[in-house]
Amino acid sequence: MKKLVTLFLFFALNSFSQNFDIQGHRGCRGLLPENSIEAMKKAIEIGVTTLELDVVISADNQVLLSHEPFLSHEICLDTNGNEITEANEKSYNLYKIKYNEIKKCDCGSKIHPRFLTQTKIKTYKPLLSEVIDSVENYIKRKYPSKTIYYNIETKSAKEGDGIFHPKPKEFVDLLLKVLYDRKILNRVFIQSFDVRTLQYLHKIKAKVKTVLLVENTLSVQENLKLLGFKPNVYSPEFILLKKENVQYLHKKKIKVIPWTVNQISDMKQLIDLKVDGLISDYPDRYFELLK
Repeated sequence: MKKLVTLFLFFALNSFSQNFDIQGHRGCRGLLPENSIEAMKKAIEIGVTTLELDVVISADNQVLLSHEPFLSHEICLDTNGNEITEANEKSYNLYKIKYNEIKKCDCGSKIHPRFLTQTKIKTYKPLLSEVIDSVENYIKRKYPSKTIYYNIETKSAKEGDGIFHPKPKEFVDLLLKVLYDRKILNRVFIQSFDVRTLQYLHKIKAKVKTVLLVENTLSVQENLKLLGFKPNVYSPEFILLKKENVQYLHKKKIKVIPWTVNQISDMKQLIDLKVDGLISDYPDRYFELLK
């Protein structure tokens, strides 16, 4: 009887893990510098199903990986290797700098004040096209039977239009061109806090899945009403999520994938709520939990 129970649990857990979307936040920010090619490869090695990443636009309309539309004082040095201060970081506006200059900046060697165990390497903000090419080649070489998905956040807000980034239509068109050229649209989710991005994708009937990011205290119903259509995924900050939210969204056939879940105890609680996946700086901890 004990063997039967063990066998049942093994198959149940195996089935669960295959259907659960574990996403490496900015690659795997807790382990390697965020939004770097190295972090993406490490996340794949750990076993993630989806790479979560952020994109911004340079002065010469290149789509590159970055969480902020400027060089963050927390993670970057300037082109001469000098420190950037919190007071002047926004003067390093990526939308006003050509990509060949941005690439000269080291955004991996500094000690991250919130991720002190992160392995430090000298690295840069890569182009989205370069990340996709590197990831696809890496998988083909090392994990030929693996399928990887991309969850790409457009870093935009109405107050930043024309200052830190183009307006949503131009931003999304530049992003979609990269995705069309790389022929990976069927494996891409585009996420945003800026509903305008998602509304434009919905309007043009882009063949890409949409994700509504949420960090406000409005109800699920209110957030969906603001969006104006049903996204594929509802992705709230995990502390906002309640069981009734998950149940409501599942009835609407909307998946629920909260962010950014780094503690194993929180992962357990959210799995108990029957979420469809997790976004984590430490995807390795999810696999520790499975063990």
